[in-house]
Formats: sequence, C-alpha cells, structure tokens
Amino acid sequence: MSGGDKLPVLAFPAPSTPRPRAADPRQLARAAEALRQAIEGKAEFGRPEEGPPDLGASMPEESFTPVGIPRGHSPRAKAQNGLPGISRIGAPADTAARRILSLHLPHFAIERWQLQAARGGETLPEGTPLALALEGPHGPVIHAVNGAARAMGLGPGARVVDMRAICPDLRTAFADPRADAAALQRLMLWARRWCPWTAVDGADALVMDITGADHLWGGEAMMLEDIETRLASLGLTMRAAIAPTRGAAWALARFGAPHAICGAEDLASRTDPLPATALRLDPATVQLLDRLGLSTIGALRAVPRLSLARRFRATAAEADPLLRLDQLSGRRPEPVDSPDDPPRFAVQARLAEPVIDPVPHLPALAEALCTALVAAGFGARRLALALYRTDGEVAQAQAATSQPSHDAAHMVRLFEGRLDGLDPGFGFDLITLAALVAEALPPRQRHLDGATEGAEDLARLIDRLSARFGVRALTRPRPAPSHIPERQTLWLPALHVSPHRFAPRVDRPLRLFEPPEEVRVLYAVPEGPPAQFLWRRQRLRVARFAGPERIAPEWWRDRPGTRLRDYFRIEDHTGRRFWLYREGLLGDGRGAEPRWFLHGAFA
Repeated sequence: MSGGDKLPVLAFPAPSTPRPRAADPRQLARAAEALRQAIEGKAEFGRPEEGPPDLGASMPEESFTPVGIPRGHSPRAKAQNGLPGISRIGAPADTAARRILSLHLPHFAIERWQLQAARGGETLPEGTPLALALEGPHGPVIHAVNGAARAMGLGPGARVVDMRAICPDLRTAFADPRADAAALQRLMLWARRWCPWTAVDGADALVMDITGADHLWGGEAMMLEDIETRLASLGLTMRAAIAPTRGAAWALARFGAPHAICGAEDLASRTDPLPATALRLDPATVQLLDRLGLSTIGALRAVPRLSLARRFRATAAEADPLLRLDQLSGRRPEPVDSPDDPPRFAVQARLAEPVIDPVPHLPALAEALCTALVAAGFGARRLALALYRTDGEVAQAQAATSQPSHDAAHMVRLFEGRLDGLDPGFGFDLITLAALVAEALPPRQRHLDGATEGAEDLARLIDRLSARFGVRALTRPRPAPSHIPERQTLWLPALHVSPHRFAPRVDRPLRLFEPPEEVRVLYAVPEGPPAQFLWRRQRLRVARFAGPERIAPEWWRDRPGTRLRDYFRIEDHTGRRFWLYREGLLGDGRGAEPRWFLHGAFA
C-alpha cells in the first residue's frame, strides 16, 4: 500500500476527567459527624413499635389465614408484595434469603409395603427380616430391607441368593417401583399443607421451598417438628434439613445432623466436613476424588477453580464437582421445579380435630378468599378446594366461572353436590381454597336502586348449570373466521368462552338447516331464483326475491371441484321468507345441472 492510499490516523482527545485531588478536611469532618450521629441514633431509628410476636403461643382451634401472610403484617409489607392482602410463597425478591427444605425418606419403599400389608391384614412377626427384591441379570436383587434385615448386615444391591446364606429366615417380596413413585407423587401433593412449592427429588425424597411459609407454623424448627410428627403417624421415617440452597439442604439431610437448620452465614462451616458424595456426584467421580485426596467438601473447595475446571470437564452435572460446588454455595441458582405454579390467591383452614364434612367451613374460606381478591382488584375464574386427609391423601374438587367473580356466596354454591363423592378417609384436618386462575376485576358502578347488571345474573346461571350438569352440557355461539355460512359459528362450552355480544348479519337467517335441504325446482328465472319449487311436499311460488349473493368455496379447505353458491332471499306467496342457494353454474365444468338447496328460514 502506497503512502497516498493510507488512511489518516485520528488522534483521540485526552480524557476530560480531572485528576483526583486531596480530600477537603472540612468534608471529612462533616462525614465523620454524620456517621457518629447515625450510629448513636441507630437504636432509636430501628426500634419497632411493637414487640415480636410470640411464635410459641397457642393457635386458635380453627383459623383462616391467607397462605404466606404473617399475622399482623404491616401495610409496608403489602406494598412490597404488590398485592394487598396476600403474598406469594416461594418468590422472594432476594435469592440469598431463600429457604429450601430437603425431606429424605430413606426407607420409603419398605415402609410403604408394610403399610399396605397392614391394611390388608398381613402382618409379620416382630424381628422377622424382610427384603423387597427386583429382577436382576443374575437373579433377584435386593431393593429395600426392613430394620431387622438391616441389623443383620443386609442392604440394597446384593443378590437374594447370597443373602440367604447369611440370613436363612429372610422373607422376600417383589418390589413395585411404579407404585412407590405414584405414592411419592401423592405424598408430594399432601406436603403442600406446609408450603405450595413442593417437588419430587429422586425416588425417596421431596424438596420444598419454604421461603415465607415457616411463620405459619411458628418457625422452621416447629415446622420440622410438625412434619416429623405427621410422617411418623403415617409410618414413615424421615431426615430433613433446611438451608439457603437446594444442594446444601440435600447434603445436610443425608450426611448432617438430624433436623439441621443452616443459615447463609454458616453454610461453609456446616458443609465443609461432609464427604464429597454429599455433592450429589456419581460413584465414579467420588472414587476419583478420593484417590486425589479430596474426600470432603472443604478439601474440594480449597482447590483452585481453574484446576477443577481443567480436570473435570463433563457434560453431566453428576460428574462436575465445580458445578455442584456452585449449586451448594448459591453461586449458580437451582430452583425447585414444582410440577405446577402455586395459586396467586389461597386461604387455608387448619382444624384442631379431623372432620368428615368440609361443607360448613366453605363460607368462611370463601369470605377470606374474596377479601384478598377484592383488595387486589381481581376475580377468580377457576377455584380449587383441597382437602388434606390425616392418612397422607389429598382430595380435590374444582369449579370454574364464566366471568371473574369475588362473590363468596356464589363460590359456595358452585361446590354444592361436588363434595359428596370425595372419600374422607379418617377425616380432614386441613382445608385449602385457592383461585387457580384469577383475572383483573375493577370495581363497577351499580344502578341507583342497587340492582346488578343482567350479564352478572346470566354468568352466575351459566356457572351453576355447568357445575351441576357438566361443562359440555351448556354451549354458547362464537364467531369463526369463515365466509361459508355453516362455518361462521362455533358452539363451544359456555363456561370457557369469554362473554361477548354475538351480532349476526341482519340479511342472514338466525335459523340454518344442517345439512341444507335440497329442493326440486319447477321453473327458474335465468340467472335468478326459481319461480316455483317443491320443498317438503309443498309447492311454493316465489313472490319477491333479493340477490344473488355469490360465495366462492374456500380453496384452502374444500376439496377440488367444489362449486360456488349463489344465495337468494325469497318470499313465497304466503309471506314466509327463506334463504336458498344455487350450487354451481351451468357450464362451469364442475358438474351437471346446478342443484338448489334451502339453507335457512327467516323468523
């Protein structure tokens, strides 16, 4: 490149930021005085108006509490939540303040089998070793054992033939992993009595996001105590832990102290002594770490991150210690993957004694739910009533509305007759009413005499009829994007179609024949309607007519060869008006003589 072809070099201007100067002593003195005043006034500024609530105080026998709302919450807390009167569990603004509970059921399969056997009247003598087996490549393999077999050294993974040499009195039965998974899924739904964010974690554990829900049970320690008591009544053994991250809660629940409660400040000190397998790593990775002398989480944490990244490059999370460390410390988020989002509005009633009939508790629940809906400017479209049984099962009933509603009496009427078929078992001790779907419902101006709009009465009638006879029993017309008359209207369930004004064309009849009825033409005017035709054994003479209105076939839906239509509005000699059409034209190459059809009748 020659010198003339070179581009000129532009000189960048010097930065205009002034160089730092020495601080003014007077400004330093003012800053020190402000800091001193702030420290001295800290106690006055941060002193609460009221003392802290007594978490150990006894609860009333029956209390209706919006889920996630502490008693005595302040208006400031309402403003921060964004929804006055109710807050969402498990969705805090600060990720570091999240609290995760890991619930490990180490003997779930064998305890579920024993519970089913006891219900069927089959009980084993105390001290009898029992093992559940699965088919393996070389014979049955032990899947789970009871306490007596465990005391003799038996464990999962061993062959049944080999273990019989150690324990000749071993009783065996076939395991049912599908039934275990279904039971664990039902237990996950039943665990929502403590918080709405619950999920299955493996084959023998649950994970729960209890952020913002522990205060309803008197704190985290009392929540763990209540969980242990209720699971023990079901015959289940548990180990649980609460930590700021899911990985830490998982590790402490299996390798930490019983009922471990770990805060964010002591996360490292509580998890460093745990073995490396507490990071949820596969056995091959744990064996490799043990050979390298990294047998604990603390030893692994002391290794530089770059060295771990170079040594362990794996796509699976179970083979990546660095990823698991980041999840345990909170550096990388690991949310609770709940099967469905918790409701935005929900209230619950905790009963001191189990009840068989939940109907008397519905009015108070509906009033509490409507109070939260009105305060937020919302109305419920779909309601769910959950009845938590004392034996670990959940009975549910749902109802829907055609329009957003916050009428408590109307909600109660929607559940009339829908709770009769629910099995109460040994009784319900917790009832939850939630608005699964809620829409904005601003206040409306009523009439001067206090009467309601006619649309509201119609919507309530649709809700009651749909709840009584089924969703498909009541339909409502809805316009469809088509210019073919029989395709312009869709009849959909009235409950799920938003109410709107259905305005048909004035030049079209309200009543259409399905299918159109063919007529026999006796005499027709060229390019016009028939002068006389036979319909239902009647000879009709056309006195007046209007048309034609030509409608072409929809080429993207109709078959090739479909003929066009010419519609006429006619009036016979008796004054009756009909809507008929001629299908096709003479010589259009799509058929023989045109055919005539009567498609509708005007009122």
